[in-house]
Amino acid sequence: MKKKTALIVLLFLSIGLHAQWERSDKDDLKVGLVLSGGGAKGFAHVGVIKVLEEAGIRVDFVGGTSMGAIIGSLYASGYSSKDIDSIIRSVDFEKIMLDEIPRRAKPFYEKQSGENHVLVLPIKKKKIELPKAISKGQNVLNLLTELLDHVDTVSDFNKLPIPFVCIATDIETGEPVVIRDGFLPTAVQASGAFPTLLEPVERDGRLLIDGGVVNNFPVNEVKKMGADVIIGVSLSNNFDKKEDLNSILKIINQIVNFQVYSNYEDQIKSTDVHLNPDMRGYDVTSFDKYDTIFNLGEAIARTRMQDLLEIAEAQKEKRPPFELTKRQKEFNISAIDIEGNLDYTNKYVMAKMKLEVGKTISYSDILDGINQLSATGNFTNIQYKLIEEENGVRVELKLKQNEIPTHAKFAIHYDDLYKSAVLANITTKHALTKNDVISADLILGDNIRYNFDYFIDNGSNWSFGLKSRYNTFKAEVQVDWIPSIVNKIDLKYRDFTNQIYFQSVINRSFAVGIGAEHKNIRAYTETFVPSTTSNEDEDRNYFDKSNYYNFISYLKLDTYDKKHFQKSGLNLDIDFRWYLFSNDYNDNFESFSQLKGKFGYAHTFFDKLTLHFITEAGVTIGNNENEILDYHLGGLGENYINTFFPFYGYEFATLSDSGFLLSTIETRYELFKNNYLLGAASVARVEDDLLNEGRIFENTKVGFNLGYGVDSIIGPVELNLTYSPDTDESFWYFNLGYWF
Repeated sequence: MKKKTALIVLLFLSIGLHAQWERSDKDDLKVGLVLSGGGAKGFAHVGVIKVLEEAGIRVDFVGGTSMGAIIGSLYASGYSSKDIDSIIRSVDFEKIMLDEIPRRAKPFYEKQSGENHVLVLPIKKKKIELPKAISKGQNVLNLLTELLDHVDTVSDFNKLPIPFVCIATDIETGEPVVIRDGFLPTAVQASGAFPTLLEPVERDGRLLIDGGVVNNFPVNEVKKMGADVIIGVSLSNNFDKKEDLNSILKIINQIVNFQVYSNYEDQIKSTDVHLNPDMRGYDVTSFDKYDTIFNLGEAIARTRMQDLLEIAEAQKEKRPPFELTKRQKEFNISAIDIEGNLDYTNKYVMAKMKLEVGKTISYSDILDGINQLSATGNFTNIQYKLIEEENGVRVELKLKQNEIPTHAKFAIHYDDLYKSAVLANITTKHALTKNDVISADLILGDNIRYNFDYFIDNGSNWSFGLKSRYNTFKAEVQVDWIPSIVNKIDLKYRDFTNQIYFQSVINRSFAVGIGAEHKNIRAYTETFVPSTTSNEDEDRNYFDKSNYYNFISYLKLDTYDKKHFQKSGLNLDIDFRWYLFSNDYNDNFESFSQLKGKFGYAHTFFDKLTLHFITEAGVTIGNNENEILDYHLGGLGENYINTFFPFYGYEFATLSDSGFLLSTIETRYELFKNNYLLGAASVARVEDDLLNEGRIFENTKVGFNLGYGVDSIIGPVELNLTYSPDTDESFWYFNLGYWF
């Protein structure tokens, strides 16, 4: 009897469900798809859409919030689940979300003087403020604009292949903003502007953030569009436990969920097929778990396959697959319209982006141009549209200038020479001209230092710069040019350098410069040494205490992909210094010059193994009687100055002479992301006569290195063990943070 009753109940439920689809519309059944927000958890939406396509469901309306809006807009614009799957697999979400700009797009000045700060904070009205978010969202906008280019002329979202709606939040009023028209990429960007991660988006005079704050599951808005049946995918699994709230993003997401759940249950009740995959263990940043999350979405949809098949059967019309008509890979520029460049000329913007009427360009050219314009720091948002015309494509640019020219920057560092250090920097732009920059470093710690730069950037035309530097360190040094009765001395070294120079840059990677320099060097020890080898000054024995007045010139090439742990690119640094005059503390100065150069080439095999070849050389032209100005090799570090160079297996500045030749081969294997096993070998010749009548391998020195490195958020962290068979000695070195 019980079995019969159960069968009857199931039969009536089945009939009832089927009747629900049948009675929804006497003409046809309209289906709405609602996709909730959830960051990386939104990858589940793609798995669900795949099953909907298999079931043969014609989706008539799409609504979404945050990541649901992003996935939903792609689907509504004509992409299939297979297309969206391919897109997601090709995207580096870390680079997109953090607004990383390719190093090749950065100005040459930034490559040389920047890239060593952990924290950057805006200064407004003489006060340090917190940034609006970690990322400005420029890369997100670039990606959406490119992906949605085939519908960029559609301003009414009801006229998309599938009518679409998304939700954002007005941060000023806290009200939900229902977006049904406008420029689709910025609409979706606003809906997904997760607080603290992505900056708010200004749209139609309102400042918008992630719609999930007020309506993460916009079922009612899709119903208003005319949907008879709602298929909804929600990604919330109640609140996280306190032990799981272990990051700022999780805490913020939890706070957002307080509001989400206030109307969440009501929205679910309005859903005919509710799909809620189990997302425990995943969060908004689980971008590396795409396959697993995709499968969770597919699996939950298959549990309702019978309902989905019945819905598809109840629909009378079937939609043929939408054929994407993407713009040609290359197109001719017929016109250029620029809006928002208040303090900059159109010529400046077009030159930075390499745009000109009549030129044939591609999407990659547009993105490269945006990166180059972004890298100047003069604009916080760059929006573009490509409008088809008879004789080509009109490029429309809408710019938002950076209203905050001054920033405070900070970093920390430790190495075995300079010991602990904290860097505080003030950088300001447009102080005297529209294209200048002032940067001042104060480095506090075991060795107090400072750097000051003023630079007027004229690009390929001659630029002008001023530099000032104070650098000091102390080290226990074994030197063979002092007939000391002790094995080592405590060398204290101070450098005060001022430069005025002119520089020309080609293609952001090659620079040539000339200038004049004043350099004051004080090198002394308080260790006892015979007075015949140094000047005595109270309790100090000075090796040098002179001012030098020099002519300088240089040639630099930098195409490395990264400043540290490079995987590809070239580096060339040739420096010529002519010591013209000196007050000659040691009374032995004669005018002489030094030429030193460094060449590096990095290449990565199989995406994991990097070979990095480096060769360096230095020669002295003329007669230099001051040994402190000789070349000194030994130690390990990337912040050595003047004529000091690292060399494996020897302590700091152990090898000295008026010339050197050094070649190194480094190997780096990336065990897992940003973690490297390091190995290297170096061979050097440190002599006055480098060529030695062709016998350059005579009296060479050899050193090896084995280490482990991490490319961390505070900069490179490395532990290295160096060894030389010449002395059968080994030394440990540890460094933490960006080198400065």
